[in-house]
Amino acid sequence: MRKVFGFIVMLTLLVACGVQAPATEPTKAPEAAPAATEAPAAPAATEAPVANTKPVIIVWLPNESGADVAAARDAIGTLVSETLGRPVEHKLTTDYIIAIEALANDNGDLAFYGAQAYIEAKNKNANVVPLVITSGASGTAKDAIYHSWFAVNKGSEADYMKDGAYSIANIQGKKFSFVSNSSTSGFKVPAKNVVKFFSAQDKWKELKADDLLEGGADKFFADVQFGGSHQGSAVNLISDKSEVAVFCDTCVENYVELSGGENNVAGASYKVKEKADEPFDKFPGKEFVIISVTPVLYSPFAANGNTLTAEEIKKLQDALTSDAAANNPKIFATKADIEAGYKPIFKKTKNERFIVVEDSFFDPIRELSK
Repeated sequence: MRKVFGFIVMLTLLVACGVQAPATEPTKAPEAAPAATEAPAAPAATEAPVANTKPVIIVWLPNESGADVAAARDAIGTLVSETLGRPVEHKLTTDYIIAIEALANDNGDLAFYGAQAYIEAKNKNANVVPLVITSGASGTAKDAIYHSWFAVNKGSEADYMKDGAYSIANIQGKKFSFVSNSSTSGFKVPAKNVVKFFSAQDKWKELKADDLLEGGADKFFADVQFGGSHQGSAVNLISDKSEVAVFCDTCVENYVELSGGENNVAGASYKVKEKADEPFDKFPGKEFVIISVTPVLYSPFAANGNTLTAEEIKKLQDALTSDAAANNPKIFATKADIEAGYKPIFKKTKNERFIVVEDSFFDPIRELSK
């Protein structure tokens, strides 16, 4: 009886102290109380996507980085800016490698390259793609070519004739100027021509393009200069730093005029204009003669697929290939515009316009490295 009474007293004390007695069965979780009725939440307001206001960076090779074609660059920049709704910054360069690395390392969005520079950038960044090229006068890719020249100073052209025709047969041992070893028409194409021509001779049968990069007594050329741009290579010639130079027709056409013969035919002579811009301003009237001419595929605008979306690239292609762009005299300058003093990057002679090409379009230039 005392034991029963003690148990009752202990239980009473535990309850009084707020301590729960051990359960004889596992405790079930308490049922949740009914939730209070709430008014349905209002739908969240749809937020407009944040506009991309980061500048589009357009990279230019040294050939198109001069102050004389600033208005032509700006015309392209305006079209790009209006198409994408983003500001544009022009990245001007003094070296081919800087321009190539800009897209290769995602420090640029668009670039105007030569075919070789485009190939080198794509080799480093697989997402670099051709945006557009300039068509030929037909408005198609069939005649989308410019020309690589071998040139000598006026008065020495007779030294570069063989069997009554102009030839590169006598350029060995001369002071020579290239543009850059990343230039299509200022190195890749002419170097291939030199190797092909001279490797048929026993003395030079092992000649390679890389052998042309250095001059010296035991080298193919007595001295080798690099102009850094097509204009620079031409100035190396007319300033007598070199005896033979290679550069392209379209890169010097704003500074020189035909003074004899037929345009883009060996034997044609060209004269520096009286009021030519830098770097030709110190050589008014200076003449040179071209001794060899080779057609070259037109240069592309390249796009960086790492920094531009596929939608942006398509928008740019549509805008650049439009009739509005083709008929914009600030982009494709007419003869009248040029005579009025406008310095273009692209000219309108007939039906020139921008057209889209595939990467395979540049395979003939890739073949030059094999």
